[in-house]
Amino acid sequence: MAVYRQQGRQMRSVEFRRERETTWKELEALIAEADKRGLRSLTAEQLARLPHLYRATLSSLSVARSISLDRALTEYLESLVGRAYFVVYGTRQALRKQLADFFAWKLPSTIRRAKWHILVATIVMLAGAVAAFQLTLGDMDYYYAFVGDMAQGRSPASSTAELRGGLYDEGSVSGSLATFAASLFSHNSRIGIMAFALGFVAGLPTLLLLFYNGLVLGGFAALYHSRGLSVDLWGWLLPHGVTELLAVILCGAAGFLLAHGLVFPGASTRMDALRERGKHAAVIVIGAVMMLFVAGLIEGIFRQTVTSVPVRYTVAGTTAAWWIFYFGYVGRRRDTRAAVAREEDAADAEVIEAQLTASAAAAKSMSMSPAGASMSMRAMRSQRGRK
Repeated sequence: MAVYRQQGRQMRSVEFRRERETTWKELEALIAEADKRGLRSLTAEQLARLPHLYRATLSSLSVARSISLDRALTEYLESLVGRAYFVVYGTRQALRKQLADFFAWKLPSTIRRAKWHILVATIVMLAGAVAAFQLTLGDMDYYYAFVGDMAQGRSPASSTAELRGGLYDEGSVSGSLATFAASLFSHNSRIGIMAFALGFVAGLPTLLLLFYNGLVLGGFAALYHSRGLSVDLWGWLLPHGVTELLAVILCGAAGFLLAHGLVFPGASTRMDALRERGKHAAVIVIGAVMMLFVAGLIEGIFRQTVTSVPVRYTVAGTTAAWWIFYFGYVGRRRDTRAAVAREEDAADAEVIEAQLTASAAAAKSMSMSPAGASMSMRAMRSQRGRK
């Protein structure tokens, strides 16, 4: 019986190796190249394939252990996986390389994956802005409720000349409006961070904060619109507002990501879903903080030094086009490669699972056959004894 089992194990090992040896040899060749000349000697395609080969070989090792294959084969796979681990995970990228990877792929890719959360955050803020705009146009008393102390003297009681003067750097009026702009920037930054941080409370505080931020924007826009200064206001606001408001929306989307993992965890536990989505949310918030910093630079340097309305709108349009290009297209090729790798891994996992099931059934059948033969021999001897 032991001989039969040994022969069966060897036959399965030969078949198992023949099906997967190409992957192992490719991984072994990449490891040898990396050991000899360093990771920099590998091409971008080889570097992208290395983790996939490592995971495939690790799966092979798991299968080999599960169905008790030839010990020599198992030891070979253990050695290969150990060497590959140190190549894949044993090195650390330089800080410059990590930053380049973050901004060239990780940030835009993560934001594309959160597109529906971003859409919800945008709709909520726009809803607040439209509601406040309509209400304030109908009754200017709503302006004080929505904008409040942030107005810094810019209110329905101000003359049209005073409102216009603040948009074009005219003396003390401009200084008052500059104070308001700084207050608005601090307000938006605070709202953005809070919208993210409170996302774990089922997303309700995030929704309310975004809506409230829209109310402030809509109330302020309604005042200037009632005086025929909409074009001037948006020319003053949009050069830095495109970046600033987009950063707030991204923070809100990050909060909705946390809420999504908490309320709709799917097949995972709530903690696992929250942990996974929290990683993506953190990436988005880091990007949003950097955007707020850029918006602050534009506001502090450009807004009051450039008073030409066409130039202001050109800068705003250029900024918007840049963010659309950056978040919409940068890193897409790498996304495609990552998606293909995930599909291949899923396919490999299905194949390995099927082979594992078949191998287990075959092993069970082989172990039972000697017992069946023994029972048949005993039955034949019993019949002969009766005769």
